[in-house]
Amino acid sequence: MQATVKGPITFTGRGLHSGKPVRLTIRPAMAEHGIWFCRTDIENGDTMIPARYDVVHQSPLCTTLVNEAGVSVGTVEHVMAALAGCGVHNALVEIDGPEVPILDGSAVPFVRGIMHRGLRRLPARVRAFEVLKPVTVTQGDATATIAPSPVLKIEFHIDFADAAIGRQSKTLNMSNGSFARELSDSRTFCRKGDVEKMQASGLALGGTPGVNAVVFDGDHVASPGGLRHRDEPVRHKMLDALGDIALAGAPLIGHYTGVRAGHTLTNQLLRKLFATPGAVRMVTCDADMAALLPGAGLVWDEIPQVA
Repeated sequence: MQATVKGPITFTGRGLHSGKPVRLTIRPAMAEHGIWFCRTDIENGDTMIPARYDVVHQSPLCTTLVNEAGVSVGTVEHVMAALAGCGVHNALVEIDGPEVPILDGSAVPFVRGIMHRGLRRLPARVRAFEVLKPVTVTQGDATATIAPSPVLKIEFHIDFADAAIGRQSKTLNMSNGSFARELSDSRTFCRKGDVEKMQASGLALGGTPGVNAVVFDGDHVASPGGLRHRDEPVRHKMLDALGDIALAGAPLIGHYTGVRAGHTLTNQLLRKLFATPGAVRMVTCDADMAALLPGAGLVWDEIPQVA
């Protein structure tokens, strides 16, 4: 059955790019509501923003949603990954600023908050999008593909000149709580030179190496504390991919492969998938199918604990 959270869950922090303080609260919602954001700091006009791929504003650094009135919320990918990875299908996400708090740079604070509060089942069956034929988008040397699969799989390949990152690849079946266990604590990352350029342009003002981001400088990790996983960068790219895939509007059943892909390319993939006749269909999940969706089988003791 569909699920929502049992009660409000509040997070406070700063936006990664704006550096501004922000308060975010995930609230319960009824069946078939889906995931919506609400800008509580705006008094007039349409403050509701659907968490949906077709309202994504193209941005290489984060995923930003913009409604028809021009009201936006940015850096939604980590909280969306947490909601999808915990099996939350319906929620109202209230936020008093233009950007989701970065917290520790991963999704694990959201995951722990959601699962500590708990989920409530709703009187409606889960519906999911089943991929029926492969769809691919390409941009330069980057590609993103979604292909038929009985479960959601995420596969990612990255290749950076920095020796501390280098080439990394990972494939993960997203069933049985694997997102929370394997990916949720992997933090956003960047190269030292990129940080300097972004901050000179007025971005990444809320980023702190070792606190909410991993910074690499050539052949070493510049952030205090080092890595949480040897392959933390590719794991974080997979985390981002799940958050962006969750903007399909319902669980997606297929095999996603990203090669040097980012937020923009994954969004283009969803747009092409839903625009391609016969590429995807909506199905009502029986118990066996629902048991394979992200979030099913999640065990509290398997969720990473981080300082």
